[in-house]
Amino acid sequence: MEHVTIYGRTSCGFCVRVRHLCEARGMPFTWVDMVAEGLSKDDIADRIGRPVFTVPQILVGQQYIGGSDEFVSYVQQWDAANAN
Repeated sequence: MEHVTIYGRTSCGFCVRVRHLCEARGMPFTWVDMVAEGLSKDDIADRIGRPVFTVPQILVGQQYIGGSDEFVSYVQQWDAANAN
């Protein structure tokens, strides 16, 4: 799987869930802590090119995936496609 970028907050359970999923599976990822970096949702929207209403916001490579539920589904589909 390509490099995963997670924009989130450490106080967000969904953000932490996605981060732990990446760690448990050994996926290469970058965690961007919005609070520590002083980033607003508008800043993230500028980076990903779409409005941001919730976190986490996740990209795989340059492909926008969405939030936590979308990322879990993406990983499951990737697993199914690569289960050989």
